[in-house]
Amino acid sequence: MSVSSNDHSSGRKSLPELAPLEAVLFDIDGTLCDSDPIHYHAFREMFIEIGYNNGIPITEDFYVENISGKHNDYLGKALFPDWSFEKCAKFLDDKEASFRRLAPQQLKAVNGLYKLCKWIEDHGLKCAAVTNAPRLNAELMISILGLSDFFQVIVLGCECERAKPFPDPYLRALTELNASPKHTVVFEDSVSGIESGVAAGLPVVGVTTRNPEQSLIDAGASLLIKDFEDPKLWTAIEASLKQE
Repeated sequence: MSVSSNDHSSGRKSLPELAPLEAVLFDIDGTLCDSDPIHYHAFREMFIEIGYNNGIPITEDFYVENISGKHNDYLGKALFPDWSFEKCAKFLDDKEASFRRLAPQQLKAVNGLYKLCKWIEDHGLKCAAVTNAPRLNAELMISILGLSDFFQVIVLGCECERAKPFPDPYLRALTELNASPKHTVVFEDSVSGIESGVAAGLPVVGVTTRNPEQSLIDAGASLLIKDFEDPKLWTAIEASLKQE
């Protein structure tokens, strides 16, 4: 199944219902770029060093279910319930530093990203990046992708009262862009990110970069796409510009 049906009883909206489209909000990790393999590698190697899981390397399924898309404050408590806050923070800071060392050589844009970015610019839409990533990671990824001048706003979950899956980051993005939720769409790849966008009252397009499709549908995605070249996306966004 590659696309969920529009379930009006659950509040899901299709992109054409947003007409005229005014703003586009993007997650970064896994949405703009396929960064999960880099994060997975960094976590796996560091877990092995500390003997996590009795020294047995974590699997990709473990990463997807327990780590992907989640904020570091949550991860510290979930992964290391017996550790102090300071010890958790040190481990996760070291892991992020490992990610930043690997990213310049390995990070690649999701297929079709630049085509969509050009379309957004050509149509004068407002645009923000909304992420649970630390600022250094977010700015590095955006820079590697060549999009430093593309986003008008970057919203970090760690700088909001609550990070994703709560709605706060997306609500802040709407406020900073002065955009209407009735004319804004979100692109996300994780369950927590989709839940955040839906909780903010926004329709979310799920990018099936790594996470199971059914989990994205269950989280509330209005549409699933393989990448930004997906014909379903282009049919929908062209319709979203037209006044009803």
